[in-house]
Amino acid sequence: MSAAADPALLEHATRTIAVGSKSFAAAARLFDEGTRRSVLMLYAWCRHCDDVVDGQELGFNAVPRQPDDAARQLALLIEQTRRAYAGETMRDPAFAAFQEVAQRHRIAPRYAFDHLAGFAMDVDGARYETIDDTLRYCYHVAGVVGLMMAQIMGARDEAVLDRACDLGLAFQLTNIARDIVEDAEAGRCYLPAAWLREAGIAPHEVAQPRHREALARVAARLVDHAEPYYDSAAAGIAALPTRSAWAIATARNVYRQIGIEVKRRGPHAWDQRVGTSKATKLWLLAKGGVSALGSRLAGLPARRTGLWQRPQAAADEPAAGVPRAAHAAGA
Repeated sequence: MSAAADPALLEHATRTIAVGSKSFAAAARLFDEGTRRSVLMLYAWCRHCDDVVDGQELGFNAVPRQPDDAARQLALLIEQTRRAYAGETMRDPAFAAFQEVAQRHRIAPRYAFDHLAGFAMDVDGARYETIDDTLRYCYHVAGVVGLMMAQIMGARDEAVLDRACDLGLAFQLTNIARDIVEDAEAGRCYLPAAWLREAGIAPHEVAQPRHREALARVAARLVDHAEPYYDSAAAGIAALPTRSAWAIATARNVYRQIGIEVKRRGPHAWDQRVGTSKATKLWLLAKGGVSALGSRLAGLPARRTGLWQRPQAAADEPAAGVPRAAHAAGA
């Protein structure tokens, strides 16, 4: 049985997203069967890479690796990705799934290696001085995933891909706001250092309860910063097939609602993990359907100026943080 026909790959991906991202899993049910298979399998690869570098399982129970160990694990992921693009037989289900998706939808190697470069930023202990620095990280770990997802849905126009990237940026800004304390306890901080200074919070004190009021203001600022990216992404839904448009509109609504809830809870946003109830998800699903249908009548307006722009590098330029040799081997 070929990898492309192997139902075990889809079963693996379905289990992965069911545990790793309940928010996206709900929206993914709306895709047509073929698109859903590829979307879930791409997610499974992204989740696997994140778990391997962070020493966690499906996004939970992280046991931070020592820098040398994390670097070795990342090097293995880069090599496996290179081999997947070279057409070698992949025994790891996450990489077998990725290989199928990359071949079927002609996913550019640069996008995959750009994603791995985001994990390199974590391994290298990158620091983020400005919001543009934070957005650069968001591009690598989420914006480029939006690009790959959009290609699965048939998008090739650069303007549409920009909107897909914007949605990934918005998702990650929301994730950062929701997970500030959890990340800080793991020794990571993705907030702009300039914002923390303005709030009177030392980077090594982010998780301390005495800073909750000030931290809530920083989180609200981050949630507000995501809004124009959510708006830009909404405009791009018009270019997607109807069922894909419904799924993406729903995912956009669900993630945006998480940010709204983080902001609403203020200093208590990190008392427990913020999510959305089943009832709220159903309401946002219906709202997404209305948006998707309405988008059929709309064109794609010009992208708002002032938004962070994804890299437009030459195809043979290696992704930041990824060894040139590894990128060249996969290109």
